[in-house]
Amino acid sequence: MAAWFLHGLRRGIVTTRYPARPDSSADDLPTPPRFRAGEMTDEIAERLAAVCPSQALRRDGGVLVYDVGGCTACGRCEEAAPGVAVPGGQFELAVTSRADLVKRIPLRSEASS
Repeated sequence: MAAWFLHGLRRGIVTTRYPARPDSSADDLPTPPRFRAGEMTDEIAERLAAVCPSQALRRDGGVLVYDVGGCTACGRCEEAAPGVAVPGGQFELAVTSRADLVKRIPLRSEASS
């Protein structure tokens, strides 16, 4: 690493081509999931909250609270609720407020199913 650092200093390289040209290795990284709210039931929300090791998913009344900033992208929710939890495809998250990373997903009423 020291050799690369010195090489960069000599040639004036201060950064990589990112973000002008995305790194192709990012395609293989796990990403936080996204949830299909129209299919989110009480049962599925309970199952998701139970399998989340980082506690990024929790129930709060009639909503599933999803803390994207606390998600480790382990994929357990996608295994527990296929079709409801799907890969998000985005691993870079930038917000100006930590609260913007907390999503509230309404649960579908059992009567409307």
